[in-house]
Amino acid sequence: MHFPISGVDISPFIPLTVAFGISFFTSMGGVSGAFLLLPFQVSVLHFTSPSVSPTNLVYNIVGIPGGVYRYLREGRMAWPLAWVIISGTLPGVFIGAIFRIKYLPDPRHFKFFVGCVLLYIGARLLYDLTVRATARKSKTNELEKQFKQQAGKLQEGTQSSGRSMIRTIRFSLTRYTFEFYGETFSFHTIVLFLLTFAVGIVSGTYGIGGGSIIAPFLIAIFGLPVYAIAGAALLSTFLTSIVGVSFYTLIAPLYAYTGLAIAPDWKLGILFGIGGLLGMYCGARVQKHFPARLIKLILGIVILFLAIRYITGIFT
Repeated sequence: MHFPISGVDISPFIPLTVAFGISFFTSMGGVSGAFLLLPFQVSVLHFTSPSVSPTNLVYNIVGIPGGVYRYLREGRMAWPLAWVIISGTLPGVFIGAIFRIKYLPDPRHFKFFVGCVLLYIGARLLYDLTVRATARKSKTNELEKQFKQQAGKLQEGTQSSGRSMIRTIRFSLTRYTFEFYGETFSFHTIVLFLLTFAVGIVSGTYGIGGGSIIAPFLIAIFGLPVYAIAGAALLSTFLTSIVGVSFYTLIAPLYAYTGLAIAPDWKLGILFGIGGLLGMYCGARVQKHFPARLIKLILGIVILFLAIRYITGIFT
């Protein structure tokens, strides 16, 4: 099958299978598969034009809605947190898209950029396996255990208490405070806005929604529980991906004179998205049968290998 925008000739079953395999494995480690799909497109499919970034975002658009719907039904959507993240990442995505087209059209330079992003993600995964990280997470794990127990009680018929919802206590330009299952959390909104703005630039350039970058900051730096931030991070990734794809599509005619493919390859992106949707579902189903530490170790080593390969490639 020929994909005219990307120039790729490949069986449609390959994108489906690859996306399924990547998302099946990465979802068990709590990591999005979008950041690994792009290296596959660049290195294996030789899809190196700027169009690869929005094509990768199409994967998020197809694969994420089910997860967002689940969090909405469970009442685990911190709307003010989601809007702060979205308001920061959206303008960053616009800048990232322009940066990708103007300054990283060269595949070698783009691979170097991808390598730097992968280096961060891989290092974070391996750091999670260290004694220090495990010790810090012991408190979080205990807190999350309490959340699970309380959630189980709520599902048994005590939802009328309202504790299954994320309740906003205070939301302003300077601070957001909310209550989640009886615990109170608070952080500075401007600081988060500035952080998400930087993440938006990276995600718009790379072609990922940014959730795999911003979520660790929310947990490690702001001290927020994963159960409270997952829905907001996923929703922001979904909306950021939609805006990113739309923006790349709209500005494509303005750069027609360059001869570069800029608009997304919709057919290829949708195939990746369908495979990713199925893979994430299956991965979540069987995750309990796989050791989490082994999954993160393998993922971290593979990602660091790709990162070093892409970064050193700029010197060859």
